[in-house]
Amino acid sequence: MRQQTHKRGRFKNKTVAIVAALALGGGGAAIITANASASGDKNASAQGGAVSAKSAGGTISCPDVSQKLSGDVPKGSRSQVAKGLGELDNQVATAYQQMNKGQASGDEVLSKLNDQRRQTLSQMGQAMGQGGGQNAQLQGMSECKMQQVAQAGQQDGQQQGQQGGQQQDQQGGQQQDQQGGQQQGGDQQQGGDQGGQQQGGEGANDVPGNAGGQAGNGPAQNDFVDITKVQPNAQKAPQAGDNGSTGTFSSECGVGDPKLRNSDNVIVAPGVGNGAHHTHDYVGNDANDAFANNQTFEQASTSCANKEDKSTYYWPVVRLQDGKAEADANELGGGKEGNVGTILTPKASKIEFKGNAQSKVTAMPKFLRIITGDAKAFTNGDANANASWSCSGFEDRQLTDKYPICPQGSDLLRTFDFQSCWDGKNIDSANHRDHVANANDDGSCPQGFKAIPQLVNTISYENPGNTPFAVDGFPEQLHKPITDHDDFINVMSDNLMKKAVDCINSGQQCT
Repeated sequence: MRQQTHKRGRFKNKTVAIVAALALGGGGAAIITANASASGDKNASAQGGAVSAKSAGGTISCPDVSQKLSGDVPKGSRSQVAKGLGELDNQVATAYQQMNKGQASGDEVLSKLNDQRRQTLSQMGQAMGQGGGQNAQLQGMSECKMQQVAQAGQQDGQQQGQQGGQQQDQQGGQQQDQQGGQQQGGDQQQGGDQGGQQQGGEGANDVPGNAGGQAGNGPAQNDFVDITKVQPNAQKAPQAGDNGSTGTFSSECGVGDPKLRNSDNVIVAPGVGNGAHHTHDYVGNDANDAFANNQTFEQASTSCANKEDKSTYYWPVVRLQDGKAEADANELGGGKEGNVGTILTPKASKIEFKGNAQSKVTAMPKFLRIITGDAKAFTNGDANANASWSCSGFEDRQLTDKYPICPQGSDLLRTFDFQSCWDGKNIDSANHRDHVANANDDGSCPQGFKAIPQLVNTISYENPGNTPFAVDGFPEQLHKPITDHDDFINVMSDNLMKKAVDCINSGQQCT
């Protein structure tokens, strides 16, 4: 049911106009998905000479090995595989920095990077017991290339919007996707116009001027759009059927302690320090770092008002591009990797669990792990992009590939609709996605999946005004808004989960 994991949730016309991702890698190995083809993107080319990523208007794009894993990685090799994936990310981050600073030619940087990846992938293959032709499938994902990045302004608006529509056409639901593609083209043209207006310096509500970002790796002017000029595009929730579950359960867990921020990701890179290469805010469980495990989580305390909720909820921080040094300005995951500026503390984090339009929900298993969104969506493509940006008072307008400029008196909003269908067996999967899925358009779960309470997390911030801002991310992702994501590990007690399920299934609103 892999194709179901990236179906879009409640937004029918999210703007998703990005440079097409490189579809690289090999197909056919037992743990590699069959669609990991070896084709390259026509818009990407390796850059020779002393050309930096910044000056070339490009970034490094590599096959995302973690997303190509399917099935179970042998238990005895999981630690080695996680460390290997972390090392692959380290290699890309280092290569991007070298290229961006012009420390070596593009060819030199990419050649060294690809050699490093081949060695790491070989070690991962050996750890998983692969040899010969099977290992060659991992090696097929070693090659990185230079991906061009569209410049700010009007030049690509309509073309990229059409690309977004074409990508959605390939993902199913022809009638819905045609509508989405048409409006995405319009929305993206509108975003391009905004970038052009800013370049011309017109109007009091223009996009903030911040070409290249404070760290030189984004965001760009055309990453912003005036929310008042975006057409309403939020999809209405499917109508509840006779057996639907309409209640909600809320958990109040605060906005996170700055002292707990770190650049780890225990789901994707357990045991790997700085596995995220960007800083996360944490609410709920106060023991979340790269070295935490299920026992750690159970024994920890929690910021949640209900102390039976020791779940961990975490997401990348948002920073003002104000040139000011944060506490991590000289640290990995922070300034050393292009994540700079004052970190915004949220005004609120609203954590709700909702029901299913077509069926009752079943309890989540303890330690279930779910990731929504894709931290590498700028180079991976939009298949798993699921986070959205908006402004209070304009919630009927949701954006994935633009940061909204909010009018005075309106707060900046981020919304994360988590996958709400579970395979009934696994608390995680090799690519951290296959064990859960989004509901179908009518609210029903795909075949083989059952409905669980849907986590919806809405984070609000004080209006940044005319100061540009950006979400933390991997350096080569250029701080694009489409890379926003959110992570969750369920550590509710059995009693609290039962209370949540009963509340949702009986149509009540509970805390």
